[in-house]
Amino acid sequence: MKRRFWYRLMKVAFLFFYFVLMVFPLYWIVITSLKPQKEIFSYPVHYWPEQFTLQNYINIFKVSKFNVYIANSLLVSITSALIVIVIAVCSAYVLARFRFRGHRQIMLGFFVTQMLPGFISLAPLYMMMSNMHLLNHRISLILMYTVILIPFSTIMLRGFFQRIPSNLEEAAMIDGCSQLSALIRVIIPIMMPGISSMFIFAFVQNWNELFLAVMFIDNESLKTLPVAMNSFILKFNVDWGSMSAGTVLSVLPTILLFALAQRFIVEGLTQGAVKG
Repeated sequence: MKRRFWYRLMKVAFLFFYFVLMVFPLYWIVITSLKPQKEIFSYPVHYWPEQFTLQNYINIFKVSKFNVYIANSLLVSITSALIVIVIAVCSAYVLARFRFRGHRQIMLGFFVTQMLPGFISLAPLYMMMSNMHLLNHRISLILMYTVILIPFSTIMLRGFFQRIPSNLEEAAMIDGCSQLSALIRVIIPIMMPGISSMFIFAFVQNWNELFLAVMFIDNESLKTLPVAMNSFILKFNVDWGSMSAGTVLSVLPTILLFALAQRFIVEGLTQGAVKG
């Protein structure tokens, strides 16, 4: 009994320590965004503001085009995620239900793309976008984000299709549905947890992406949130107040999205990864 008690106590202590370790950075960012500039750099460190202020939030909208950055990020992230889902659903369905020459090679190619570091392709991608005259266009980010996320999304959704018995489609086709109609009316509703989790994953990846956005976009009115956040890092110092306020606003959409779709994310990622 004593051994079990100490085991539970150590487990609770470890979980509490891990919780504090994970939550404290977020807490510190929120608190810093609510501090005046003088208090941010004060010593000793204040873990609770002596004076709350919203001036940092006002500044990011007053000094920069933060509302434009948010709109650009939403447009690029949502558009790319939707395109990824449509293409990945179709390709995953074909790879899960049909066997054809080159099937294994295609899957192997998808897996290999996940092993390559993304930075090695930055220079060729920049040259390609330049030759296509797509620099300083949102379409360049949408195109790149879509291409990058399709392999992983296809692999995950293929696992979902393999978990769904093909008898459901056959029964639907016996009742008069075409194969496409059976996919849309029968299979996709069953796969909504997986599709939802993949959409959220794609959205978050696009929302937080920095390197491609920095390379392809130089126009102030077309910049996305990560690029705007990077601009708060000045030559000789960092505007911690504005950066903290911008970080809080940039994190809110993803937190809200995860909170609303938590059940789909857990169910989707666990089921889709069971069978490859």
